[in-house]
Amino acid sequence: MLSFTAAEIGGLLGQYFWPFCRVAGMIMVAPVFATAFIPVQIRVLLAVALTAAIVPILEPAPAVEVLSFQGLVITLQQVLIGVTIGFLVQMVFDAVVISGQIIAMSMGLGFAFMVDAQRGVSVPIVGQFLLIMATLLYLTMDGHLILIEVLVNSFNSMPVGQAGLVRDDMWSVVMFGAEMFKGAVQIALPAVVALQTVLIAFGVMSRVAPTMNLFAVGFPAAMTLGFLILMVTLPHMQPALFGLLQSAFTTGRDIVGIS
Repeated sequence: MLSFTAAEIGGLLGQYFWPFCRVAGMIMVAPVFATAFIPVQIRVLLAVALTAAIVPILEPAPAVEVLSFQGLVITLQQVLIGVTIGFLVQMVFDAVVISGQIIAMSMGLGFAFMVDAQRGVSVPIVGQFLLIMATLLYLTMDGHLILIEVLVNSFNSMPVGQAGLVRDDMWSVVMFGAEMFKGAVQIALPAVVALQTVLIAFGVMSRVAPTMNLFAVGFPAAMTLGFLILMVTLPHMQPALFGLLQSAFTTGRDIVGIS
């Protein structure tokens, strides 16, 4: 008959529980994994499967009771590390939504919203289109696998323990937020500049021919030209989006100390 002492049970629980907290924190916010239409049960099973695959290659867990104050600190640190890794990549997708809203406002589609199936919120229809393109690019470059790789390597550079993220790491996340807004403008800039040129041309026409109904002519023309401009500039958005994803992965590696 097998028998376990309280210390052995506590050590076994900590060996799996704390890595699970870090993995679950990442899955909770990371793109694709945190999609709203994926049931919570599936996400939990995925976190359990990843934890079971990762734990055999990890160092032994610290000799701390899970339900103690020190154990609570370790738990919060593991969740924070996982959430930070996933949140950095999620910010790139938020930048895509912002750029889509900027383009939609410029072409007169600011009122057109649809429900984002990934997060269950309303986003501009142009932003939803760009978000789908970004998700396909993310999967094409194996971004979800790179994210798991960063998570696994984080256990080597930042083992389970009370030591974890510090203030400078949080500041790096804040600074990457600035990169998100800059990236949103960078993605939307070609289309916005072209659309603003078209609107300026309509403004000049309205001054030359005051009797022309600018709303009857300009609105459908701006929308039609907006779709054409979006089609032409879409290939140029890919390098900017790819650069943002690479920057997110690099920032994540730097924060957890992966060389």
